[in-house]
Amino acid sequence: MIAWIIVDSTGASKYVTEHKARLVNSDAFQMSSNLDKIDGDELRQRIRKAAEEMREAPINARVDRVWKAVPGYNGLEVDVEASYEHNLKLPKGSSLKLVHREMKPEVTLADLPVEPIYRGNENKPMVAFMINVAWGNEHIEPILKTLKEHKVKTTFFLDGSWVRRNPELAKRLTEEGHEIGNHAYTHPNMAQLSEGRQYVEMEKTEREIEKQLGKRSSWFAPPSGSFNSLTVKTAQQLKMRTVLWSADTIDWSTPNEPGTIIQRVRPKLKPGVLVLMHPTAATSQALPTFIRMAREQKLEPGTVSEVLSEKRVISKANRE
Repeated sequence: MIAWIIVDSTGASKYVTEHKARLVNSDAFQMSSNLDKIDGDELRQRIRKAAEEMREAPINARVDRVWKAVPGYNGLEVDVEASYEHNLKLPKGSSLKLVHREMKPEVTLADLPVEPIYRGNENKPMVAFMINVAWGNEHIEPILKTLKEHKVKTTFFLDGSWVRRNPELAKRLTEEGHEIGNHAYTHPNMAQLSEGRQYVEMEKTEREIEKQLGKRSSWFAPPSGSFNSLTVKTAQQLKMRTVLWSADTIDWSTPNEPGTIIQRVRPKLKPGVLVLMHPTAATSQALPTFIRMAREQKLEPGTVSEVLSEKRVISKANRE
């Protein structure tokens, strides 16, 4: 169990408040300025009552019939003793504050068999706009500008030969805080390659990424979504998990308009969804709308690692 955050009992934890609205009028939340009028036993009792009401059990990772490997999601509970000690130290008249901690599930993504991943946990209010890069340099600058303006970090899956040809642009992605994934070296049809050729495509890309960027990848995205069981196992040998998508912009087709890809994604934009896109004109123009759509649904855009982790979401402050 991991110490998480101290929150105001009136609802500073937005996620918990929205899903536990019934607590607003409970006894545990009627102490906003009365800590000086109760004794220690009553304080502990009320914290325990709040803890019983607010506890959310962890969710185990699983292998789904459709979505294959699906990550788990940490639970959340009130640390009664830590909350009690913290409130005893507060000045008289202070509002009640609760200390929360996360609880890890018994089964995590790392415990599952080697399977591809198509989405994050459906209870996690995040989405990832994953961008596969093998061409389209002219649209990367406006995409980076949009991500920066909206304070979003995402994952770029890079073709190894593209990294070799564009080392400075690849460095720019990491300098701006984005995650880097492996997208093979020559954009091949992985399912048609032998074991040796699949390994070379991934490993050669890893060497190029490490050479130019000083890091290695945790995720492999098969070009065009072509893969087989050998692909998934080979990626695992190189300490990567194979990632696909749960919503596809199909932004590479022509002709294509921003409105068209927005309509493709809109009905699929739900918690845990991985949205596939490329550096195209349509995506460059649609990206601000994608981010707005996500946040209107209280979904925080993030990297693939963030979306697929068991960690709970803490609402980001100072959003635009």
